[in-house]
Amino acid sequence: METRIGELAALVTAVCWTVTAISFEAASRKVGSVPVNIIRLIMAFGLLSVYSWIRRDMPFPADAGSFHWIWLSLSGLVGFVIGDLFLFKAFTLIGSRLSLLLMTLVPPIAAFTGWLFLGETLAWIHLGGMMLTMSGIAMVILYKHGQRSRPGTVADKVPPKGVVFALLGAAGQAVGLVLSKYGMQTYDAFSATQIRVLAGIAGFAIVIHFFKKWGAVQNALDNRTALMLMLLGAAFGPFLGVSSSLIAVKYTATGIASTIMSISPILILPATWLIYKQHITWKELLGAVISVAGVALFFI
Repeated sequence: METRIGELAALVTAVCWTVTAISFEAASRKVGSVPVNIIRLIMAFGLLSVYSWIRRDMPFPADAGSFHWIWLSLSGLVGFVIGDLFLFKAFTLIGSRLSLLLMTLVPPIAAFTGWLFLGETLAWIHLGGMMLTMSGIAMVILYKHGQRSRPGTVADKVPPKGVVFALLGAAGQAVGLVLSKYGMQTYDAFSATQIRVLAGIAGFAIVIHFFKKWGAVQNALDNRTALMLMLLGAAFGPFLGVSSSLIAVKYTATGIASTIMSISPILILPATWLIYKQHITWKELLGAVISVAGVALFFI
């Protein structure tokens, strides 16, 4: 089982990100996505500090060297700030369905970047698992709610800028993951996440100041329901989810980890069925089966 620590951690990450996606979506509908981004990171930093204080008797990653600070901070800026900003902008231009479809390119981008900078290679069975998983996820997203846009409608006309933003969001997340692995080395995963989160907070603070969004952040802090949703999302997202993702890339190839972590659109199907009573089509079920089959290949 020790040889599958990375794959299991990636699976835990996917489960965590399913919970955080539902929480942050609900919170963003109440107070907007920009305040949610910085507040969730501040909450996560607090949780990480308490955890590190209990486990390592060190609430702040003071034992990290300059190498860790430079590369993990860079990964936090690339992954949390640049990746998320472009992704959320793509949501507004081309919608979440097409944006998430393009985000299925994260695993191959991560695999290529990992090969280019870290010398990682994948076996043919792993490449097959990646293709199966991506195909299943694409099927679920493409046929979400069992319908496509009719030809000639506004949704059928895709703004090129939105596609570019979604691709930049995918690249940001993939490159951020590879930078995390390079910067972490043998350092503690939770403390490494602290550094990434701290860089993300600084980056979003600059963005919010530039776009004069501090008023929206204040309004979000006054909304108790949104705060509880953000706390839940922060616990399962930047705290447990991101830390698990660093454990995953520490023990397995970045392409494998990112592929398993990308199955959140599959895991979210039963959650939306239970919570929102959303109907699941046979195409979504088929896509889920294909994705699970692809993930299973990584455990052979």
